[in-house]
Amino acid sequence: MARLLTDAIDDGRDTAIIGSAFFFVALALYLDASANIALQHTMGLCAWLFLGLMLLGESTAVRMQVLVAIAFATLGEYFASVYLGAYIYRFENVPAYVPPGHGMVYLTAVVMARSRLFINYRQQVTWLVLAIGGVWSLWGLLIAERGDTGGALLFAIFVYCLYKGRSPLVYLGAFFITTWLEVVGTWSGTWYWAVYDPVLGLPQGNPPSGVAVWYVMVDALALALAPRLILVITGAHRRLFKRRALPPQIG
Repeated sequence: MARLLTDAIDDGRDTAIIGSAFFFVALALYLDASANIALQHTMGLCAWLFLGLMLLGESTAVRMQVLVAIAFATLGEYFASVYLGAYIYRFENVPAYVPPGHGMVYLTAVVMARSRLFINYRQQVTWLVLAIGGVWSLWGLLIAERGDTGGALLFAIFVYCLYKGRSPLVYLGAFFITTWLEVVGTWSGTWYWAVYDPVLGLPQGNPPSGVAVWYVMVDALALALAPRLILVITGAHRRLFKRRALPPQIG
């Protein structure tokens, strides 16, 4: 009975994280469409607070993964947006809420991956993602006024990661939350994607159909590096306290 109650609480908490993440992502992007810099900074503070609340019940491993995801995603934002111009925010900056927002996005993907829905209906969820992404890519290649060859290439890489990567359920979760935020963000005018990819010169949609793969790469890095960082920090902590515990040398 106690186990069932614990599972119910955990399921309710996970459902709350997923629902609130989808809602607040849309709200933040909608507000930012007409926000000034001051409001962006306020939204950033609120996003950090909200992320902290979301992480309260998570393990050390997940918290470290979120920190790694934030670090790499933020570096990627400045490189891809500010330096390369692959996509541009309204003020040509990286809004203050974006780094903690990446933490929320990563956590949401992880929570979705451990949900009963994803675990019990893994194949059906996979087919749904492949259908959505495949139709989107074909539309961008064959029908859309603005070509999306780059997006189709990215989606092909996403499919490869889905079948060859180490954490496909997390990647499936990332597809849903990142597709949602990209569609809402570009629709509201919070940012827009350049007509041509600045690296390969391929036409890309606004947003590209395979945009989720960039988030998948961040997720993969977080999952791979977080355990190593925990080992390094734990080892350093033990050595430090071991030195403090040594008796003083006499003579």
